[in-house]
Amino acid sequence: MFGSKLDILNKKWIDVVFAGRNKEYGAYELRQGSPRNTNRAMIWGIAIFVLIISANTIINYIEGFIPAAAPKVKITDVVLLPPPPVDPAKKPPPPPPEPPKPRVTQVKFPPPVVKPDNEVKEDPPTQKDLVDKDPGQKNQQGDPNADINIDGPVGNSDAKVTEADPNEIFSAVEDEPMYPGGIDKFYKFLQKTIQYPAVDKEDNVQGKVICQFVVEKDGSLTDIKALRGPSQTLEDEAIRVLKLSPRWRPGLQNGRTVRVQYTVPISFNLGEE
Repeated sequence: MFGSKLDILNKKWIDVVFAGRNKEYGAYELRQGSPRNTNRAMIWGIAIFVLIISANTIINYIEGFIPAAAPKVKITDVVLLPPPPVDPAKKPPPPPPEPPKPRVTQVKFPPPVVKPDNEVKEDPPTQKDLVDKDPGQKNQQGDPNADINIDGPVGNSDAKVTEADPNEIFSAVEDEPMYPGGIDKFYKFLQKTIQYPAVDKEDNVQGKVICQFVVEKDGSLTDIKALRGPSQTLEDEAIRVLKLSPRWRPGLQNGRTVRVQYTVPISFNLGEE
């Protein structure tokens, strides 16, 4: 009567089920409203599911239209202490010494600036002036006996530029100190002079002794010490041999001999005897 497909939610089927029964009973009303309630529940469920999935996107979209709040700046009052009182009895520090004269006389070379002729107050030096003079910031008489001073201040003092500390020990210089004849000669001197300690020879102790010393301005070696080595006896032997070394060629810095700290490894190997 209702076709081959059975739909228990169909209104006609519900009427058949409840024929001759009390339709005021709540089950009849529930069966009639079931399709409508099911559709509403499905629609609401889908809407809530989509809303949850898209929550982050919606929030980011809304935040793009809302201007960010201005950052709060914390203002702190800073109380500055007054300067210490000036002691009238204390003498002011002396002025810095006058820089030495340059080696070559300098003539003032003003920076090039485009100006009308009537506003030019001083003329630049001519090619004739620069034949035996250098351009500088001011006119400065030179001293042919003065030391070469590159990029340093110049003045009218006759004092020559000297080292801040004549006893300063350099770890790196322009021209390193050198054993007479070169490093190969130095290692030949070591092979010829070293006497392998008997105790280390018996115990087959081998390795390198790292030695450090200072090459003085006259080429002599001072402050000789062993930084590390396989044994104390090998360190003592390395120090003994270095004390027998002839004078080295001293190191040079800015054309002057200086004290230079030098480090050298000395190898002790029984297989090379």
